[in-house]
Amino acid sequence: MSTHRPSRSRRLPLLAVVAVAGIAAPSVAAANTPAPADTNRPTAVQALDDTYYQDAMGKSGPELKAALHTIISDQTKVSYDEVWDALKSTDEDPDNSSNVILLYSGRSQSKDASGGNPDDWNREHVWAKSHGDFGTATGPGTDLHHLRPTNVTVNSIRGNKDFDNGGQDVPDAPGNRSDDDSFEPRDQVKGDVARMILYMAVRYDGDDGFADLEPNDNVDNGSAPNIGRLSVLKAWSAEDPPDAFEKNRNQVIYDSFQHNRNPFIDHPEWVDSIWK
Repeated sequence: MSTHRPSRSRRLPLLAVVAVAGIAAPSVAAANTPAPADTNRPTAVQALDDTYYQDAMGKSGPELKAALHTIISDQTKVSYDEVWDALKSTDEDPDNSSNVILLYSGRSQSKDASGGNPDDWNREHVWAKSHGDFGTATGPGTDLHHLRPTNVTVNSIRGNKDFDNGGQDVPDAPGNRSDDDSFEPRDQVKGDVARMILYMAVRYDGDDGFADLEPNDNVDNGSAPNIGRLSVLKAWSAEDPPDAFEKNRNQVIYDSFQHNRNPFIDHPEWVDSIWK
């Protein structure tokens, strides 16, 4: 694991965010007692805006993208082997701590059922690693913000296809569709996929020895450092806003592994600000 760690002024673990936001942790006795509303009390995201995102606030377009790139590039990197155990935490089933939730199928599966067999789960690069030829190199090839547990067979069907609407139903993965040059995930994770792709485009900007990753409005991009279709990804992000699972995943990566965040989970409106 890299020894490069983010500056202490940027990193706020979850409890620290709560503390900065002025949100007291409830006692057992008070757990079921509604707290009076306090409209002057900042939310956790507002607390992050005052700390982690402070250099991005008030910006838009290319200036916002550049500021976010600088912020989220300050991270601890994990190895490809370490990804296995990390995904057991980031994608843990909130209703069964022995399982992970698989991205495309939505299935809850044992954390121990990982490997290469057809019904196992493996490590899916949502930004396909061939799009920019970064493979499994530490950096884009191991970035937890776009690596997810998926069924081996479904992962193989997705392959390195771009994202778009349409296609034939994917067996054993209801709601997913695929054709010769694109893959459509189920509705419940369309926004998740979009925000992972757009995170990668901001994080890997060509200044760290890797390709400049950029979304475009094409499919069948091959090995170019591009993934499409941007217009569809933007629509997916708007139609499927961040849910509790996605927000928790962002926080676990921030607190326990890479110590950086996906800004489009905290601020979905920044998608349209950067990609007009």
